[in-house]
Amino acid sequence: MPKRPRRIRRPAANSFQPLQTFLQILALQCIYYVTSTAMILFSALVAGVPFGLDLIFSAENLRGDTAIGWTLGILWVLSALVMVIAQTLIHARSKLVLDFSLTLHFLHLVVVALYDGALPTSWFWWGVQVVSAMVMVVVGTWACTWRELRPIPFGGSGGAGR
Repeated sequence: MPKRPRRIRRPAANSFQPLQTFLQILALQCIYYVTSTAMILFSALVAGVPFGLDLIFSAENLRGDTAIGWTLGILWVLSALVMVIAQTLIHARSKLVLDFSLTLHFLHLVVVALYDGALPTSWFWWGVQVVSAMVMVVVGTWACTWRELRPIPFGGSGGAGR
Protein backbone atom coordinates (compact mmCIF):
# COMPACT_ATOMS: atom_id res chain seq x y z
CA MET A 1 0.00 0.00 0.00
CA PRO A 2 1.53 3.36 -1.00
CA LYS A 3 2.09 5.97 1.65
CA ARG A 4 -0.21 8.91 1.67
CA PRO A 5 1.56 12.22 1.22
CA ARG A 6 1.72 14.20 4.42
CA ARG A 7 0.05 17.53 4.45
CA ILE A 8 2.19 20.44 5.42
CA ARG A 9 0.47 22.22 8.23
CA ARG A 10 0.63 25.96 7.82
CA PRO A 11 -0.01 28.31 10.70
CA ALA A 12 -3.22 30.26 10.69
CA ALA A 13 -3.01 33.84 9.47
CA ASN A 14 -3.78 35.19 12.93
CA SER A 15 -1.47 32.87 14.88
CA PHE A 16 1.28 34.22 17.11
CA GLN A 17 4.45 34.99 15.15
CA PRO A 18 7.15 36.22 17.55
CA LEU A 19 9.75 37.14 14.91
CA GLN A 20 7.27 39.23 12.96
CA THR A 21 6.11 40.95 16.16
CA PHE A 22 9.71 41.64 17.20
CA LEU A 23 10.54 43.10 13.78
CA GLN A 24 7.44 45.30 13.86
CA ILE A 25 8.36 46.62 17.32
CA LEU A 26 11.94 47.22 16.15
CA ALA A 27 10.71 49.07 13.05
CA LEU A 28 8.35 51.24 15.10
CA GLN A 29 11.07 52.03 17.64
CA CYS A 30 13.50 53.03 14.88
CA ILE A 31 10.89 55.22 13.18
CA TYR A 32 10.08 56.78 16.56
CA TYR A 33 13.67 57.78 17.22
CA VAL A 34 14.42 58.85 13.64
CA THR A 35 11.37 61.14 13.43
CA SER A 36 11.92 62.48 16.94
CA THR A 37 15.59 63.14 16.24
CA ALA A 38 14.77 64.91 12.97
CA MET A 39 12.17 67.16 14.63
CA ILE A 40 14.37 67.91 17.65
CA LEU A 41 17.41 68.58 15.44
CA PHE A 42 15.41 70.99 13.26
CA SER A 43 14.00 72.78 16.30
CA ALA A 44 17.42 73.02 17.94
CA LEU A 45 18.94 74.52 14.79
CA VAL A 46 16.11 77.05 14.45
CA ALA A 47 16.28 78.00 18.14
CA GLY A 48 20.08 78.18 18.19
CA VAL A 49 20.35 75.52 20.88
CA PRO A 50 23.32 73.14 20.65
CA PHE A 51 22.08 69.71 19.59
CA GLY A 52 23.14 66.65 21.55
CA LEU A 53 21.88 63.22 22.47
CA ASP A 54 20.78 64.68 25.80
CA LEU A 55 17.89 66.39 24.02
CA ILE A 56 16.60 62.98 22.91
CA PHE A 57 17.60 60.49 25.58
CA SER A 58 17.80 62.51 28.78
CA ALA A 59 14.79 63.29 30.93
CA GLU A 60 16.55 66.31 32.44
CA ASN A 61 15.89 68.54 29.41
CA LEU A 62 12.17 67.75 29.31
CA ARG A 63 11.12 70.22 32.00
CA GLY A 64 8.13 72.48 32.41
CA ASP A 65 10.06 75.54 33.56
CA THR A 66 11.97 76.26 30.33
CA ALA A 67 10.96 77.04 26.76
CA ILE A 68 13.24 74.25 25.53
CA GLY A 69 11.48 71.78 27.82
CA TRP A 70 8.04 72.78 26.54
CA THR A 71 9.28 72.63 22.94
CA LEU A 72 10.63 69.13 23.51
CA GLY A 73 7.34 68.09 25.10
CA ILE A 74 5.36 69.33 22.11
CA LEU A 75 7.77 67.59 19.73
CA TRP A 76 7.41 64.26 21.55
CA VAL A 77 3.61 64.50 21.26
CA LEU A 78 3.94 65.40 17.56
CA SER A 79 6.18 62.38 17.19
CA ALA A 80 3.34 60.28 18.59
CA LEU A 81 1.12 61.57 15.77
CA VAL A 82 3.73 60.51 13.22
CA MET A 83 3.81 57.10 14.90
CA VAL A 84 0.08 56.76 14.31
CA ILE A 85 0.82 56.77 10.58
CA ALA A 86 3.64 54.26 11.07
CA GLN A 87 1.42 51.95 13.13
CA THR A 88 -1.34 52.14 10.55
CA LEU A 89 1.10 51.11 7.83
CA ILE A 90 3.17 48.54 9.75
CA HIS A 91 0.69 46.42 11.68
CA ALA A 92 -2.65 47.98 10.66
CA ARG A 93 -4.69 46.17 13.32
CA SER A 94 -6.65 48.16 15.85
CA LYS A 95 -6.37 45.34 18.40
CA LEU A 96 -2.59 45.72 18.48
CA VAL A 97 -2.37 49.51 18.82
CA LEU A 98 -2.51 49.53 22.63
CA ASP A 99 0.15 46.82 22.93
CA PHE A 100 2.53 48.38 20.42
CA SER A 101 2.08 51.92 21.77
CA LEU A 102 2.72 50.96 25.39
CA THR A 103 5.64 48.73 24.40
CA LEU A 104 7.19 51.62 22.48
CA HIS A 105 6.86 53.96 25.46
CA PHE A 106 8.11 51.32 27.90
CA LEU A 107 11.21 50.76 25.75
CA HIS A 108 11.71 54.53 25.61
CA LEU A 109 11.54 54.60 29.42
CA VAL A 110 14.19 51.86 29.57
CA VAL A 111 16.45 53.74 27.13
CA VAL A 112 16.08 57.01 29.06
CA ALA A 113 16.72 55.26 32.39
CA LEU A 114 19.84 53.58 31.01
CA TYR A 115 21.09 56.83 29.48
CA ASP A 116 20.51 58.88 32.64
CA GLY A 117 21.45 56.12 35.05
CA ALA A 118 18.16 56.49 36.96
CA LEU A 119 14.43 56.57 36.41
CA PRO A 120 13.07 59.98 35.39
CA THR A 121 11.83 61.99 38.37
CA SER A 122 10.27 64.93 36.55
CA TRP A 123 6.48 65.05 36.63
CA PHE A 124 6.58 66.91 33.32
CA TRP A 125 8.49 64.05 31.66
CA TRP A 126 5.96 61.50 32.91
CA GLY A 127 3.07 63.74 31.85
CA VAL A 128 4.45 64.09 28.33
CA GLN A 129 4.88 60.32 28.07
CA VAL A 130 1.32 59.68 29.27
CA VAL A 131 -0.12 62.24 26.83
CA SER A 132 2.03 60.84 24.03
CA ALA A 133 0.89 57.28 24.76
CA MET A 134 -2.74 58.38 24.95
CA VAL A 135 -2.47 60.17 21.60
CA MET A 136 -0.90 57.10 20.01
CA VAL A 137 -3.54 54.76 21.42
CA VAL A 138 -6.64 56.85 20.72
CA VAL A 139 -5.72 58.23 17.31
CA GLY A 140 -3.94 55.00 16.30
CA THR A 141 -6.96 52.87 17.18
CA TRP A 142 -9.20 55.20 15.18
CA ALA A 143 -6.84 55.16 12.17
CA CYS A 144 -6.42 51.38 12.16
CA THR A 145 -10.18 50.85 12.60
CA TRP A 146 -10.82 53.25 9.72
CA ARG A 147 -8.37 51.29 7.56
CA GLU A 148 -9.89 47.94 8.54
CA LEU A 149 -13.43 49.08 7.77
CA ARG A 150 -12.77 50.63 4.36
CA PRO A 151 -14.92 49.12 1.62
CA ILE A 152 -13.19 46.49 -0.46
CA PRO A 153 -13.39 47.19 -4.21
CA PHE A 154 -14.17 44.12 -6.29
CA GLY A 155 -13.32 45.66 -9.65
CA GLY A 156 -16.91 45.82 -10.83
CA SER A 157 -18.57 48.83 -12.31
CA GLY A 158 -20.53 49.39 -9.12
CA GLY A 159 -23.92 48.96 -10.72
CA ALA A 160 -23.25 51.50 -13.47
CA GLY A 161 -24.13 49.02 -16.21
CA ARG A 162 -27.68 48.32 -14.97
